[in-house]
Amino acid sequence: MKNPFGDQPLPGSYHNLTERIHKKASAAVGEQVFEMMLKACESALDEENVILSRLERKRLFSEVVKRMMADMSRRLEHS
Repeated sequence: MKNPFGDQPLPGSYHNLTERIHKKASAAVGEQVFEMMLKACESALDEENVILSRLERKRLFSEVVKRMMADMSRRLEHS
């Protein structure tokens, strides 16, 4: 049977589609989103006037970014 997608590869499974979309979207906005989240965390921490070690900051930011991503995911589900 001839490929209805022409020279493009066959679309594959849903998992493959999500992987391809993830890679393309990540490449397009990944660094920008990361920088925005990091700046927001740093700004919020500065407002709190709390001094943390580099390791503590890294752990805190990691947890906050995970929560922010979970919030965004929930917003997508409800939109």
